[in-house]
Amino acid sequence: MTTLDTPTFAPRPSLLKRTMQRKTMVIGIAVLAVFVLAGALAPWITPFSPSRLSVANRLLAPSGVHWFGTDDFGRDVFTRVVYSARTSLFVGFAVVVFSALVGVTLGLLAGFFRRLDPPISRLLDAMMSFPDILLAISLVAALGPTLVNVIVALGIVYAPRLARIVRASTLVIRELPYVEAARAIGVSTPHIMVMHVLRNITSPILVQGTFIFASAILAEAGLSFLGVGVSPDVPTWGTMISLGRQYMDQAWWIMLFPGLAVVIAVLSLQLVGDGLRDLLDPRFSKDL
Repeated sequence: MTTLDTPTFAPRPSLLKRTMQRKTMVIGIAVLAVFVLAGALAPWITPFSPSRLSVANRLLAPSGVHWFGTDDFGRDVFTRVVYSARTSLFVGFAVVVFSALVGVTLGLLAGFFRRLDPPISRLLDAMMSFPDILLAISLVAALGPTLVNVIVALGIVYAPRLARIVRASTLVIRELPYVEAARAIGVSTPHIMVMHVLRNITSPILVQGTFIFASAILAEAGLSFLGVGVSPDVPTWGTMISLGRQYMDQAWWIMLFPGLAVVIAVLSLQLVGDGLRDLLDPRFSKDL
């Protein structure tokens, strides 16, 4: 009597193991963690105050005392770069939260309710027809150059990106059999939207959120550089670059180090976002 061999399937690796297999994503997470920790522990790891003026030490080149040199007011550039991580990362995270609240809500309403789709879609198209930076400048100019207004303006600018993604996914999910079954047994519409639709589109929302995070940091730096962002009294990477441009020939370090911080932070977020896309969406998964 012959026996049939049943195929054995290896268990799927855990999420942590699959994450560790993506080296670029791990590097991005590690670099981002360094920025977060540096901003959180700024008072304990920086030797000077970010607002301490010392005219006698103005425009000093990088040295053992002032690692990144000093600016035109004698302030330590390394200290200001570290403190700026607090503001820049907070702005990026707050923009992601605000744009997610607005974009996910509009996308769910447009995708689930047919009568709301045309007006919401036209609104999103109108907002996306403007370049991001021009729309952000207009909103900040209208609201005023404060930290909260910058967050609100950038959140409005990036909300349509999430809304379009959520709308497209909702249009597909609302026609699936399990959604029709939930309607047939009398499940409420809000419960269906949250538990059956929103839960199934969290992956693209998370991925897009990391890209919005990176874009918001760049946009905040651009607004501050143009003088329409956060107040110059608040240390941010953009304001440091803006204040250092007039000394670019004789004190290149004032612009170089905050510029490098922006580039490295944005690149790490892009690596994390690309890794999340490959990790959460099987259509983009790569052979390891």
